[in-house]
Amino acid sequence: VQLVESGGGSVQAGGSLRLSCAASGYISSSYCMGWLRQAPGKEREGVAQIDDYDRTKYADSVKGRFTISQDNAKNTLYLQMNNLKTEDTAVYYCAASYSVLCRVAYGRNNPGDFGYWGQGTQVTVSS
Repeated sequence: VQLVESGGGSVQAGGSLRLSCAASGYISSSYCMGWLRQAPGKEREGVAQIDDYDRTKYADSVKGRFTISQDNAKNTLYLQMNNLKTEDTAVYYCAASYSVLCRVAYGRNNPGDFGYWGQGTQVTVSS
């Protein structure tokens, strides 16, 4: 499985960015795809994920501002980020999980459920 993110960049607070993740390999058998981020000096945290039932969940900090979606025909995962805040500044990673426990119904929030990761894309939000 290979995951390649794109779409990061610098934006002012209140602006928008759309991240994309091109997936290849046995991605169709994954249970979940997700976006996670890591800010300097902080632990990696889940931002949004979508499972094989198309259920989604979001971190409280991004609810109402970020939207995760996927185009199965293109094997591409997206993260639309609106009304960006300075605290959204981080490296954003696309990830895939082959653990059934990642499904939204299980209510877990564990980055360790994701076994495959992209290289990350930097998002910088300035005030």
